[in-house]
Amino acid sequence: MLKVAVVGASGYTGVELLRILVGHPEVEICCVTSRQHEGLPINEVFPSLTGFCELVCESLDVDVIAKRVDLVFTALPHKSAMEVVPGFLAAGCKVIDLSADYRLKDRAVYEQWYQTHSSPGLFAEAVYGLPELNADQLHTTRLIANPGCYPTSIILALAPLIEKQLIDPKSLIADSKSGVSGAGRGVKLGSLYCEANEGFKAYGIASHRHTPEIEQELAGLFNSHIRLSFTPHLLPVNRGILSTCYADLLEEKSTEALLELYLERYEKESFIRIMPAGQLPDIAYVRGTNFCDIGLVSDQQTGRVIVVSAIDNLVKGAAGQAVQNMNIMCDFHEALGLGIVPIFP
Repeated sequence: MLKVAVVGASGYTGVELLRILVGHPEVEICCVTSRQHEGLPINEVFPSLTGFCELVCESLDVDVIAKRVDLVFTALPHKSAMEVVPGFLAAGCKVIDLSADYRLKDRAVYEQWYQTHSSPGLFAEAVYGLPELNADQLHTTRLIANPGCYPTSIILALAPLIEKQLIDPKSLIADSKSGVSGAGRGVKLGSLYCEANEGFKAYGIASHRHTPEIEQELAGLFNSHIRLSFTPHLLPVNRGILSTCYADLLEEKSTEALLELYLERYEKESFIRIMPAGQLPDIAYVRGTNFCDIGLVSDQQTGRVIVVSAIDNLVKGAAGQAVQNMNIMCDFHEALGLGIVPIFP
């Protein structure tokens, strides 16, 4: 059995990791940490875990935890993760980091969008954990940088077009909507029920921290510089991301031809579902799962393609993708523990 720790278990991503891992046949959860809830059983923090996981929340002591586990999920905020990841690696643990601390490859770019980095030497080693793009590298690394939720939805939506150089890399627009769980479990004014309910707003226009992550990964596929206009929005729902991506086609392609391209590109991917012509994704149909649903339309009038993707921000956008990465890293079947039918209604 693979012995794992969930560091930062008291957030939405932490509890989602535990929800998935308790049903994984090859995993033993040996440790959960929470600074805020140290000494409390995790099922008192999240009663939904009662009967499934009742470990007591511990303090974050790298040396103590590393002696008991093989792999660590760091579900911590950026900056907090970089303070502990090097220690776990030095102690021989594999690490899947769900923060932004190791996603960007350029120190200057990271520090422009976040803050000073204390272990930039790990940038070159960390593998960006989008399995549909980087599965081969995931087998051999000891550090995986789990992608952000918005980037996952946008990169998967645009990757086939970028790889085939069918779209103008200067024309990319991504309009994304996320449920309020994407803001985390901490108390924030904008996430309060009365603030978010019956509202719908844009935020972080031309300034969201996920922008350089998306540009970096798409540029790697195109082998050229990419510029993206990215606007996120807050939806008054608990979970889910719907991204609508626009790009100018460099040659005329029908909807059917583009769908065939997507079907071929993602044919072997366990968690990509391509919608047939005339159907588009809905966050209601991916809830609680690791699926990314993708649909598209070729707009003959404007010469653009519009690609729509839907994911659960807490699963494919965070915890589920982290488990998918763990499976590949540890040579388990990629979908092990993730065979969850969407919850509906």
